[in-house]
Amino acid sequence: MIRLLFFLVLATPLAAAEKRIKVFVGLCDNATQGIVKVGAKIGDGDKPADNLYWGCSDGLKSHFKASRRWKLEKTEAATGDPRILERLTFRHASGDAVLVAEAWRGSALKECYIAFEASLVSGEQDLVAFIGHNVLMDTPIKPVAAKAKSRPEAIVLCCLSDRYFRERLTDAGARPVLLTTQLMYPGSFILHDALEPWLAGKDRDALRDAAGLAYAKNQKIKAAAAKGVFARLDP
Repeated sequence: MIRLLFFLVLATPLAAAEKRIKVFVGLCDNATQGIVKVGAKIGDGDKPADNLYWGCSDGLKSHFKASRRWKLEKTEAATGDPRILERLTFRHASGDAVLVAEAWRGSALKECYIAFEASLVSGEQDLVAFIGHNVLMDTPIKPVAAKAKSRPEAIVLCCLSDRYFRERLTDAGARPVLLTTQLMYPGSFILHDALEPWLAGKDRDALRDAAGLAYAKNQKIKAAAAKGVFARLDP
């Protein structure tokens, strides 16, 4: 009996570790960001409910809440930080991943990006994403001094993120898995669809393919053109 139990323990596969994902969303803000102005309602960086990157149909909160792949588990309007206007926790339908997303005040975009890099090197996440305006187009930010002990993966959805962020991410010990090559619209449908191949353990080409198809559908452009919006990274 003891031998049988020992055999069964050895034969039982270990449960996969739960994947941890953190997403930093810098709210669109006409008043403080160097962006092409959008409508006043969706470009108010103090009001996440209507914001282009959070509350609109392609914003993170709305898109992920409408998804069958993710279930909202927790909403925090009082985050303890005046710069973070809302925090949401989602669980993937597989049960194997938890995603925590934060809506950062538009005027605190620089602090939002700094927090993104701090999260990368903390060793607490498997994947960290930044969504919003390319803050380095507006202001320089000193690279994070620490280096990640593990090798977390990173997604940066903003204009020209490959040019502006790839080197600083790799220097921090992170592995970029999805970056952009052009001026673009960082709707959260991109992140949503790219996470499926990432969770399945597929390579970076698969994430690029998924992102391109999602972008083509949303922007109503050809798939080849949409795929070109995202950087080719070695698998």
